[in-house]
Amino acid sequence: MVVILPAEYKANWSDDEVQEVTAQLVLPPQPAVFEKPVEKDHRHLRPLYIQGHVDGKPMAKMLVDGGAAVNLMPYSTYRKLGKTSEDLIKTNMMLKDFGGNSSEAKGCLNVELTVGSKTMPTTFFVIDGKGSNNLLLGRDWIHANCCIPSTTHQSSIQ
Repeated sequence: MVVILPAEYKANWSDDEVQEVTAQLVLPPQPAVFEKPVEKDHRHLRPLYIQGHVDGKPMAKMLVDGGAAVNLMPYSTYRKLGKTSEDLIKTNMMLKDFGGNSSEAKGCLNVELTVGSKTMPTTFFVIDGKGSNNLLLGRDWIHANCCIPSTTHQSSIQ
């Protein structure tokens, strides 16, 4: 969207007036020193896990990761949900699993994901990878839910 204001709204300032109201702040370079946090201050470094339901079935250990471009589901979780190979939508995407190893996705799965009181259709890429997470919720899920994940507060703010 482009908004164009009529010329009568333009401020008529001379160069002298502009220089009078302009202020500059010049600071010399200073070293930045970060103290190593003590053990109890490491809480913000923990991964953010949430709980919810996938197609009505309870699901724990869903990792919210703003660095992941897509939502991932390991094949073991896919089988635990009682899904069969007919439920997968075929794809030829190459993805990195939880360990960073590249592999071809087995396919896509559309499910109803409920977190808190919000239920939303969500697409997961099913991979044949092993990890300590049941699901990985990436930027796709974060943006679709208009939420801000906070590892400091160990919560997702909507």
